[in-house]
Amino acid sequence: MVTLVNIRAYWRFLVVVYQFSPLIVAYARDRRRFFLFGGSRSVSPDMRVRRAGILLDSLLTLGPTFIKLGQLLSTRPDILPPEYIEVLSSLQDDVPPAPWEESSQVLEAELGPVSEAFDEFDPDPISGASLGQVYTAEYEGDPVAVKVRRPGIEKLVEADLRVVRWSLPVVRRFIGEGRAFSLENLADEFAKTIRQEMDYGRERRILEQIRSNFEGDDAIRIPAPVPERSGPRVLTMEYLPGTKINDVAALDEMGLDRTQLATTLQRVYLQMIIDDGVFHADPHPGNLAVDDEGRIIFYDFGMSGEVEPFIQDKIVDFYVSIANQDIDGILDALIEMGTLSPEADRQVMGDVMELAIADARGEDIEQYRVQQIIEQVESTIYEFPLRLPRNLALVLRVATVVEGVCVTLDSDFDFIAVATAYLREEGYYEETARELAKDAGRQVQRTSQALFTVPPKLDRTLDRLERENLSVNIRVEDKNGVFDRLARRIAYSILLAVGALSTSILYAFDQTSVLPAAVAALLTIPVAVLLYRSFRSKRGVRATPQFTRQNLRERREE
Repeated sequence: MVTLVNIRAYWRFLVVVYQFSPLIVAYARDRRRFFLFGGSRSVSPDMRVRRAGILLDSLLTLGPTFIKLGQLLSTRPDILPPEYIEVLSSLQDDVPPAPWEESSQVLEAELGPVSEAFDEFDPDPISGASLGQVYTAEYEGDPVAVKVRRPGIEKLVEADLRVVRWSLPVVRRFIGEGRAFSLENLADEFAKTIRQEMDYGRERRILEQIRSNFEGDDAIRIPAPVPERSGPRVLTMEYLPGTKINDVAALDEMGLDRTQLATTLQRVYLQMIIDDGVFHADPHPGNLAVDDEGRIIFYDFGMSGEVEPFIQDKIVDFYVSIANQDIDGILDALIEMGTLSPEADRQVMGDVMELAIADARGEDIEQYRVQQIIEQVESTIYEFPLRLPRNLALVLRVATVVEGVCVTLDSDFDFIAVATAYLREEGYYEETARELAKDAGRQVQRTSQALFTVPPKLDRTLDRLERENLSVNIRVEDKNGVFDRLARRIAYSILLAVGALSTSILYAFDQTSVLPAAVAALLTIPVAVLLYRSFRSKRGVRATPQFTRQNLRERREE
C-alpha cells in the first residue's frame, strides 16, 4: 500500500525535476553539444555564475529542505566549482515564520496550554528558520528563548529526502567519479544532519555537553537549557541577548578588541574539535553574538558533529605540519584521513598547499604564482583528488565558516599562529615533535642499513653496464591525455599537408578541369578545421581564485 509520504515524494520529485529542468538540459548539452551527437562544449566561468544563480532561485523556490541542502553544498568545494560556492554562500536560512496558530498547536502538544507553561509568551518570533523558529518568553521570572519546530515539517523533509536519493543517479551522469563519491557522502550526511537538527531532545543533550566542557571559561557564554519546558519539538533555554559578531561598527563602539574575539573563537573550536570531540557545527554570524563584556555567545546547537579519536590525532598532525610548513606531512595527514587520494600528484598538491598556507597567513600572493598553480590543476579540476568522508564534512564546514567570521573581525588574522600557540599550550606540539623524532631515528636506521646494501647492488649494476647487458624500462603516465592530443595534432598536420599538396598537384597538371582539385580541397578543409580546433580548445578553468584573503581585501576596498 502506497503511503502518504510516498505520494508526496512522487509529487515532489516531479516538481523538483521541473524546477531543475533548465540546468539538466544545459548539463546534458555540455556532454553532447546537440544531445545525440557532437563533442562536448566548454563552459566559461561567467556561464557557471549564471547557472549558479538559477540553482539558487530553484533551491529557494523548493523550500526548507532544499535551502538546507544549498547551505550544505556551499561548503563543499569537492562537489561544486568555485563560482557555485560563492553564489550559494549568500543563501540564508531565513524563511517567513509559520502562523502563530500553527506553532501554538505544537507548543500545546508538547507542554500543555501556553499560558500555564510560561508566565508570559510573545507570539511574534525573533527569528525564523527553515526547520524552526524562536520566540521569547518568561519562565519563573527569568527571560527564556523558546525554539519551536515548524509545523508539519517532518513529512515534507522525509519526502524531500527520498527525492534527493532518487535524484542521485541522474546527477551522477553529469559529474566525474571523484565527485560522485563525495555526492554519495553528501546525501548520507545531509539526511543524517537534517534529521538530527529536527530532534530538539538531541540538541538539548549536545547543548548540555558542550556547556559542561566550557564550564568556568569566562570568554564565552552558552545558554543553559530548561529541561522541564523542553521536548522533542520544543527547546526552552536561557535568553542571552547580544550584538551580532559580524557587526564590526557596533563592536568598535563597544571598545572591544576584534582580534582577540577572533582568537577566542578559533581557540574555542580547536578545543571542541581536537580535545572534546563534539562541536557546534553552524557558526555563521546569525548564531554568534557578543555581550557587553566581550564574551562570545553561541546559539542554535541543532547542527553539531562528533570527531573520533583517530581523526582528532590526524587533525593535530595536519596543524603541526602546517605550522612547520612541512608539505609532505600535510599531504600524508590528508591521505591518512581519507581526504586526499593516494594517487594524487604530490607536486601539484604541494603547490596548492603552499598557496593555501600563504593565504591563511594573510600574505599578499603574487598573481603570476596563482595563475601558474591554476594552470597546473585546471586540466583535472573536475577530477581533483580531494575527497570529503562523511565524518570530515562538518569539520570542513566549521573551518570554512569560522575563517570567514575571523577574517571579518580582523582581515590580517593569522590562523596558523593561533593554532600553533594552542597546540603548544595543550602539549600536542611537543608530543608530535617526539613522534617526528622517532620517525627520524627510524629513517637514520634505514639509511645506515642502506650504506651496506646499496654499494653491492651498485657494483652489480655497473658490471652489467660494462657488459652492455643493462636494459631500462620506462613507463610514462599520461593521465591528462597530453600525448593523445599531440598525436592527433601530428596526424591532422600530416593529412593537411598531403591534402594541400594533392590539391596543388591536381590543379597544376590539369588546369582545364578544376573538379579534381576542388574535390581534394573539400576533403582537406575538415582536416584543417579539426587541426585548428585542437589548438583552440582549452579544457579546464581559466580564472583567478575567488576566496583568497587578498581578494577579500580588494573587494572591501572597492
